Amino acid sequence: MEVALENILNVTLLEPRLKHPTIFARFDELQEGQTLTIHNDHDPKPLYYQLLGERGNIFNWEYIEQGPHWWKINITKRIIGEDEETLGQIAAKDLHKAQVFKKYGLDFCCGGKKTVKEACAEKGIDVTKVEQELQSADKNNFTSRPIPYNEWSLDFLADYIVNTHHTYVRNNLPDIKTYAQKVLRVHGSHHPELQRVYELVETVNAELSSHLVKEEKILFPYIKQIVAAKNGTQHLADNPFGSVQHPINMMEMEHEIAGNAMDEIRRITNNYTLPHDACASYSLLYRMLDEFEDDLHIHIHLENNILFPKAAAIEKELVH
Repeated sequence: MEVALENILNVTLLEPRLKHPTIFARFDELQEGQTLTIHNDHDPKPLYYQLLGERGNIFNWEYIEQGPHWWKINITKRIIGEDEETLGQIAAKDLHKAQVFKKYGLDFCCGGKKTVKEACAEKGIDVTKVEQELQSADKNNFTSRPIPYNEWSLDFLADYIVNTHHTYVRNNLPDIKTYAQKVLRVHGSHHPELQRVYELVETVNAELSSHLVKEEKILFPYIKQIVAAKNGTQHLADNPFGSVQHPINMMEMEHEIAGNAMDEIRRITNNYTLPHDACASYSLLYRMLDEFEDDLHIHIHLENNILFPKAAAIEKELVH
């Protein structure tokens, strides 16, 4: 019986000038899906970026051990045709990982169509740290199982979004608008950024007020028709917009407007940092905005990364 030997390279045994050329040669010898494990006496992070730059995004990089004496890394050659998951797809499978994206300011909802490498490159973030934390999240045992949004039927998910997130917006946005106006009136002379905060809250309010209605009256009912047609309980009726992708594109654009406004609020308030003269209303406003942004991220994620692409895929199957 043949026993497969581990493909291990102890880099410390190589002359400095031969280290990277040897690693590259060993990597090039790998078949798709095979792994090279390197051992080193320091973090070989520069190798990651050199490999990415010279070979492209064709490998996965996983830390097995990180010091203080040894760094051990698995470098696996990806299988051709196996697309790298986007931020949205990763979050759709496990929303716990969205906390990693939030920590590094990576947009997994409106910007969910980017890969981790692409999103990190845009923001100048160390991708190896982000990928490492995502790998750690895989290995951790969470005390509670994430809500299985990705497993729900689309008609159920649409109702959940309306009953949970649309209701949250309608219940909380009027209060946020009121407090934004009040805090601006009292503190605006000493904190001019509050004028912009109020304007952005008005933008979010105007955008979402009509947005929710369009989803509830037009898009979501049609998605339910798509589900019913797939289940064979009714024929797919003609619709005025040709394809579900057309209203989806509009909804995603409106999501981006609201999401960008909330991003700007977070930036100009320095992550909702209260000034020394903040009153109770000031504190309440920032807390409400922070909570609203968290809810909006999940709200948009459920639509952009789960509901919309699945609905478009089902409609395509039915039409073709």
